[in-house]
Amino acid sequence: MIASEVRALFAVAARPEVVSLAGGMPNIAALPLEAVSAVMADLVTQQGVVALQYGSAQGVESLRESICEVMALEGVVGSSDDVVVTSGSQQALDLVAKIFLDPGDTVVTEAPTYVTAINTFAAYQARITHVPMDDNGVIPEALAETFARLSAEGHPAKLFYTVPTFQNPAGVTLSTTRRPEVLEACRRAGVLVLEDNPYGLLRYDGEPVRALRADAERAHDVIYLGSFSKTFAAGLRVGWALATTAVKDKLVLAAESAILSQSPFPQLAVDRYLRTQPWSDQIKAFREIYRERRDAMLDALTEYMPPGVTWTTPAGGFFVWATLPEGLDAKAMLPRATSARVAYVPGTGFYADDSGQANMRLSFCYPPPERIREGVRRLGDVITQ
Repeated sequence: MIASEVRALFAVAARPEVVSLAGGMPNIAALPLEAVSAVMADLVTQQGVVALQYGSAQGVESLRESICEVMALEGVVGSSDDVVVTSGSQQALDLVAKIFLDPGDTVVTEAPTYVTAINTFAAYQARITHVPMDDNGVIPEALAETFARLSAEGHPAKLFYTVPTFQNPAGVTLSTTRRPEVLEACRRAGVLVLEDNPYGLLRYDGEPVRALRADAERAHDVIYLGSFSKTFAAGLRVGWALATTAVKDKLVLAAESAILSQSPFPQLAVDRYLRTQPWSDQIKAFREIYRERRDAMLDALTEYMPPGVTWTTPAGGFFVWATLPEGLDAKAMLPRATSARVAYVPGTGFYADDSGQANMRLSFCYPPPERIREGVRRLGDVITQ
C-alpha cells in the first residue's frame, strides 16, 4: 500500500491562510441544510428502527431503485437487482479490484488517472500501464496498440479503468466519436471496462453526456461506478456499482467479507432526500456554482500565468490540469508554493511511473471565486520566481 499525494497535502491545505487548489471537496454549504436536517429527523422518527439496525451487504432496495433513476439521466439502463451500494464509489473500486485482480495482473488506465485508483490497484499487486490522452480523452488507437503490445509481452490487460467524463485529474471528456471506438477496442481485446463516473451530472452547459455503459453492446463489457459524493453529500459515503448478475453476486460476497453490511442510515437518508426534495434543482444549483468557480480559475490563469504555462478547459467536474514550461518540476516547486500560501497537487501523484513532473492538478470546487483568483495569483508568482 502507498500513501496518496492528495492526502499528504491535507494538513497544509487546511491552514486558513493557505488557498487550497488541491482537494476535490464538494461545496456542501450550497445544500439546503435545513431541508437535509428535516430529512434526517424524519428518518429517525419514522424509520429509526430500520435505519439504525444492521443492513444488507447489497444495499437498501429502495435506494437501489432510486439509483437506477439517477443513472437513466446519463442513458444507463439497469436493474436494481444488479446494483450494489458501497461506501462511496471508492469502495466499489476496491471490491472490483479484489474480485478480479491477482498479483501481476495488468490494469490499463488513462495517463494521468485518479490517484487513489493507482493506490487501490497497487494494493492488489497489479501492474499499471498508462495510455495517453489529449483534449478529447483517451486515444483509441493508442489504447488498441497497448492491448496488443501487452498481449504479445505475455501480460494481457484484465481491466481498463477510465473516468471518461470530466476526468480526474485532467478535466477532459472522452469525445462522443471516440466512445464507441474505445468500447470496440476493449471488446476486441477481451478487456473489461471499469467506468468511474462521479462527475457526470455536473456538466455546465447542455444535457449530461451519455455514459460508456449506456452504449456498450453487451452489459457485461462495462462495470459502472457512481457516487452521491459530488451531487449530494460526500460525508454520507454512498456510492454504487452496476454490474451483471454474476459479478454483482461476487461484489456482495466481497462486501460481506469486508464490512458485513452497509449502513442503512446514510442510504435511507439519500433515498428519502431524492424522493422528497427537488434534487434536480439542487444539481442545477451546483452546476451554476461550479461553473462560476471554473470561470474564475480560467480567467485568473489567463491573467496571472507566465508564458509557457498551458491548461485544460473542463466542461464540467472539479479540475483543471496545468502544464508548466520545460525545466520546471511541480513537485519540487510545491514547498515554495506552500510558503507562498497556495496548495495544489503535483502531477506525479496521478501516474504509476512517476511521470507528470511538469503537471499540476488545480481544483476549483471548494474555494469561492475571489479566493481562487488570489490562489492563482500567488501560484503565478511562484512559477515566475
